[in-house]
Amino acid sequence: MHITLSDSAVAPLRVWPAKAPMRAIILALHGFGDSRDAWEFSAPQLAASGIETIAPDARGFGETASRGRWSSTARLVQDAREEARFIHARNPTLPLFIMGESMGGAVATILATDPQAAPEGAGLSGVILVSPAIWRFDPFSRLVLQGLDTIAPDWVFTGAHVPGEHIATNNIAALRRLYFDPLTLHEYRLDTLHGLVELMADGESQARNAQLPMLVLYGDHDQMIPAPPMASFWHHLPAGVRKDLIPGGHHLLLRDRNGRNATGDIASWILYPDQLLPSGGDAAAAAWMAGDPGHFDPE
Repeated sequence: MHITLSDSAVAPLRVWPAKAPMRAIILALHGFGDSRDAWEFSAPQLAASGIETIAPDARGFGETASRGRWSSTARLVQDAREEARFIHARNPTLPLFIMGESMGGAVATILATDPQAAPEGAGLSGVILVSPAIWRFDPFSRLVLQGLDTIAPDWVFTGAHVPGEHIATNNIAALRRLYFDPLTLHEYRLDTLHGLVELMADGESQARNAQLPMLVLYGDHDQMIPAPPMASFWHHLPAGVRKDLIPGGHHLLLRDRNGRNATGDIASWILYPDQLLPSGGDAAAAAWMAGDPGHFDPE
């Protein structure tokens, strides 16, 4: 199954149908280097609650024709907008939510600032950000990366080039599945990394203009997105955004050994938005922010 986008590019899809009766649909956007398979652990649980998950490969990743090459922030956001409209047109009576993990969270954040993303436009009823990749690097680092991208955009990097140990999840089975999945991208061109950094900065700067209901999930053991930028991001979000802190949670929250807690919060927020999150994430988030994680700058 696939969607043909406005420039004739093809986005392969994976669908986890809801168990009857279907109550909502999620358009799920995966993270950097990942693919449409990213939701194998969470989608069945959502399906049991009557929520269908439709997951495309992002342009440049998975099985897309441009695999390994970056397009642009604008194009990734436009792709998500077109995918949402495609799904909404075929299911106009069902609420549609966009869920983004890591890089996909940055894309979803930017789309949430678009007034045309509302139900009467792209058909979105809300946005779910799972460990969103929002992080504005300092100007010097961005300038250096931009310069390197100009002179050597085809330099190739792997995870081995990242200093230190970074644990994405405490679920060994999920890590093995991600590593051996043929759709996973293990090598990255420098221009792709530069594009990701710019996308993260755009998401961070635009979040305060979000137009849609939003749930943001973060684990306090996330080793990919540190606490200070996430706390600053949370601080600048519009009033009314639901914040969900998962104690012990890693970057790939929904694939952690206790990932069912975070997935249960997502289902609850979609189906019962006025109720407290079943994991206790509302209270945990309030306590985490009250502790001034990372001494974030409120300006």
